[in-house]
Amino acid sequence: MRFFIVLFCLCCTICTVAQRPPIPGLPSINWEDAGFNIDSINALIPIMDNFQQKDFRGMVVIKNHQVVMEWYYNSTQRNTINDIRSAGKSITSILLGVAIEEGLVQNLDQDVYSFFSKEKYPSMHQDFKKIKIKHLLDMASGLDADSDDYETPGNAGMWIGKHDWVDYILSVPLANKPGEQWVYADINAVLIGAIIEETSGMSLKDFAKEKVFGPLGITEYYWYTNASNQTGAAGNLYLSTLDFAKLGVLVANNGKWVNDQIAQADYIKKLVERKVFDLTDYWYLSNTYGMLWYKNQLTFNDKKIDYLFASGLGGNHLVVVPEENMVIALTSSAYGQSYGHSRAYGILKKLLGALE
Repeated sequence: MRFFIVLFCLCCTICTVAQRPPIPGLPSINWEDAGFNIDSINALIPIMDNFQQKDFRGMVVIKNHQVVMEWYYNSTQRNTINDIRSAGKSITSILLGVAIEEGLVQNLDQDVYSFFSKEKYPSMHQDFKKIKIKHLLDMASGLDADSDDYETPGNAGMWIGKHDWVDYILSVPLANKPGEQWVYADINAVLIGAIIEETSGMSLKDFAKEKVFGPLGITEYYWYTNASNQTGAAGNLYLSTLDFAKLGVLVANNGKWVNDQIAQADYIKKLVERKVFDLTDYWYLSNTYGMLWYKNQLTFNDKKIDYLFASGLGGNHLVVVPEENMVIALTSSAYGQSYGHSRAYGILKKLLGALE
């Protein structure tokens, strides 16, 4: 059964469901006024209502800081949290923009070694002097780590169960020259999180709570943090579909939430625009990558639409379309199922195709 914030009435108007309270900072708007073709959205609704699998959780669309659609499925509700898996890496990237706004990090050319004390982490490898923050953000650190190769010393399986994984991670050596090769590895996002933790003096979870989650009204969440108060910055983050979408609003609005500058505007601009590696042959959903975000382009009736997206296993996608000032959040628990991503991509194409 689908639960949603707006009902499409016979007269083609949108009615607010009384039992759902308004969202602070996010008023509602109907589809047509938001620039969507009503017939196209009406064609999408039965498709989403009739997915054979019962693991699709929800969809929220926000455009120009207004909620256009908020739909939930399979007993999910507004406050139901869901493991967004590796989409958490992209959230960590946003948090780095917050750390820069706070003055904790100066620029992306700072080397990783400079953020950590050799006294505190005696195993830290000298190779980290060669790795810059931008290399971590682009999955091009050169570290001997590969999420698809369990034999590499930096693979998450080697450190995720440790009480202090940062100490171990900082001992991983280089396998390639930083900046030259894209290799998907959790270690990159975790190091970004560790930099924020070292400079802020708090876990990434608590930093997010104070600087982002609190201001955005995000109260229901879970982010795994180990015994040494180190948060799993590569994933392990549970959010509701609505709160997932709120984080995308920071990207769509140049780091601002309503009138508050949460993340540095220049950083968010770079997050949107930086495209370092061509992934066309790696994944059909994306053609480029940069700043822990995937980038892609689709064409509808000769109109090209550029977007970036966070992606988590099972079809958890946070899509930002900068030119439309639009965010689409899709949550799913189809973990380990190949259809999760393709289902999300199908919904996305129909939504973008419905823009007038």
